[in-house]
Amino acid sequence: MKFSEQWLREWVNPSIDTQALVDQITMAGLEVDGFEPVAGAFSGVIVGRVVSAEPHPDADKLRVCQVEGGAETVQIVCGAPNARAGIKVALAEVGAVLPGDFRIKKAKLRGQPSQGMLCSEAELGFSDEHDGIMELPESAPVGENLRAYLGLDDVTIDVDLTPNRSDCLSIRGLAREVGVLNRQLVDAPELTPVAPSHSDVVDVRVSAPEGCPRYLGRIIRGVDLSAETPLWMRERLRRSGIRSIDAAVDVTNYVMLELGQPMHAFDRAEISGGIVVRWAEQGEKLTLLDGQEVELTRDTLVIADHEKPVAIAGVMGGEHSGVGTDTRDLVLESAFFEPITIAGKARHYGLHTDASHRFERGVDPKLARDAMERATRLLLDIVGGEAGEITEVASAKHLPEEVQVELRERRVADVLGLEINRTEIEEILTRLGLHVDKLTREGWLIRVPSYRPDIAIEEDLIEEVGRIFGYNNLPVTTPFGGLALREEPEAVRPVSAIQSLLVSRGYQEAITYSFVDAQAQALLSTHKAIELANPISSDMSVMRTTLWTGLLKTVSHNQNRQQSRIRLFETGLRFISNGESIDQVPMLAGVVTGSQDPESWVNGRRNVDFYDAKGDLEALFDLLGIQVDFVAGEHPSLHPGQTAELRMNGESVGWLGALHPQVQKKLDLNGAIYVFELFLNSILTGYVPNFKEFSKFPEVRRDLAIIIGNEVGYAEVQRIARQHAGEQLTGVRLFDVFEGEAIGEGRKSLALSLFWQHPERTLNDEEVQASVNAVVDALKAELGATLRS
Repeated sequence: MKFSEQWLREWVNPSIDTQALVDQITMAGLEVDGFEPVAGAFSGVIVGRVVSAEPHPDADKLRVCQVEGGAETVQIVCGAPNARAGIKVALAEVGAVLPGDFRIKKAKLRGQPSQGMLCSEAELGFSDEHDGIMELPESAPVGENLRAYLGLDDVTIDVDLTPNRSDCLSIRGLAREVGVLNRQLVDAPELTPVAPSHSDVVDVRVSAPEGCPRYLGRIIRGVDLSAETPLWMRERLRRSGIRSIDAAVDVTNYVMLELGQPMHAFDRAEISGGIVVRWAEQGEKLTLLDGQEVELTRDTLVIADHEKPVAIAGVMGGEHSGVGTDTRDLVLESAFFEPITIAGKARHYGLHTDASHRFERGVDPKLARDAMERATRLLLDIVGGEAGEITEVASAKHLPEEVQVELRERRVADVLGLEINRTEIEEILTRLGLHVDKLTREGWLIRVPSYRPDIAIEEDLIEEVGRIFGYNNLPVTTPFGGLALREEPEAVRPVSAIQSLLVSRGYQEAITYSFVDAQAQALLSTHKAIELANPISSDMSVMRTTLWTGLLKTVSHNQNRQQSRIRLFETGLRFISNGESIDQVPMLAGVVTGSQDPESWVNGRRNVDFYDAKGDLEALFDLLGIQVDFVAGEHPSLHPGQTAELRMNGESVGWLGALHPQVQKKLDLNGAIYVFELFLNSILTGYVPNFKEFSKFPEVRRDLAIIIGNEVGYAEVQRIARQHAGEQLTGVRLFDVFEGEAIGEGRKSLALSLFWQHPERTLNDEEVQASVNAVVDALKAELGATLRS
């Protein structure tokens, strides 16, 4: 927010210079981005009056003007199109110095002497306006120094407020802060109610009180909007970064800057029936004041008449109902809109206005009437007219409730590290406008004013005490505390171990957004996505239900930049809607594509396949000490026949497979791409390593060749073998797979090696054979296997 220092000092004027004031505001938590003079550096410019303006005898576009400058009348040749007799102007006398060290000298233009210069706003460093000379009010005293007359020894201060400090988006709020910091009273302008002078009232109906808990309307009849906005008001608006438009708009903008209440003025002749505050109907259209036509959505709060919408509530008015020089009667609006209702609506329609900036952050719900009275008085003084009664519609049920917060004296000392006198704490709170409702044994019960929605808990009050007391006044202390060793279950592996292993196998860790494109996610997940109320952009409109969405977008980004060998993994949350709640599930996901090894004279050029990705996961499972089975499965986003469901103790813990060709095409990805995703919490707990002495006795090996159906996986064979081979089994190894006519169609031969070793003695043939027979019998019974002869 930009504001004039002079304007602020009319409310509260501490005995400190500009730099000290800026530093003070910054240290109070309202960071100042910078400050700059309101006009360029110039001297020797006074108020002049053009006595006459005659055409130049030798130049069509020049005029020879006689200009009264106080002591004498001088001749000046001017090319401005608005140079005419009778106007008051900015006269740079001979010897004047303008911005850029431009000195005014006597000169001749096309044979006519010129003793000075009539200046535009751009030439004086006011603005970029250079279409004509600057015109001053008729009341401007001829001969007076222009800097003194306009009060140009002033600076514009730019404050970058955090979203929670909406109370400081006005001169009133800033003056309140500066007054508290300097222990000075704030001299606010008197707000006297304007007595109604006619009986016309605006019909106001609020059908959406949850979005607009308070709405005020007032009719002002017989205004003259051809009247010029006073120079003092135009200057304050200019120094605050707002362009003057007309008297009605300027007054509403002025009140917004002064008090913090955005307002709007409608042309009463363009309002059919009355004002209705309602939700928009899907597809309704409205042409805004900037000429943009928007199609409204159902979640947009609008101000309408009895026939059509006339404004987007809290954002911008409509072109059709806007005021102009022909407007004779105004409908003045002052309202409190619920912040969440307005949040994001301006951005949704490609807008950002001063009104939406304030309503999104929260306006004082009790301010609307004061603002209405202030704007009415200013309008009557400038454009004349007659004010009617104020119509107010309010829903107490939907207005913010009064907040009380308990503050403990001991807690203040603990947090700030300093014992502050109890009386001083009470004084700080009182100066901030906080009301001490009750003294308690431990501290105070504080009632928070309506203009401070950011104060909700005890720590908020402690922060207020600390910043007003002065952060620089708090002692520098070294924090201390006991650091007890945290219990770490040995069976649970840290995520960092997973990350380290994958990095060692050539992967790079990626961190992608939790917000993803809805269409891309629909290709990769069957879960219903959670839509964002106010997305950053259309391709970040939903919460991710799988980490693949972000990883594959990263793959596309890299492939578009000629990176063909890509190995990425990510650990993060996926978000699944579960009724009224959201399940946030930690996941591990990865993607592999391109060549198996980096390009080199010693490496081949084989591309990665399903078994490369499977090998990476097997290495990971070995590290974690868990047994995970790879079971053939089907996933809508993965290639049929190249998909494995990962199962542990009979439960699904993830998926591995090649990306489905149709999905890959729609995502514009190149080459074979393999992905995996696992539930992180399910795989982190494994076995605890135990010491076991090496056996001194010989190991026994027996080989088996069995014939089973092609649909049976080796993992199932291995499971049965381990289950029935006895306690002394030390290993099972697959060393051959054969398919052919000799075996029969739809069948295959698996050759296994089984290993036994006893820790205390040598196993005899009878024991080993009994174990072999048990395995063979179990394979026959459960899988229909036969021994291959």
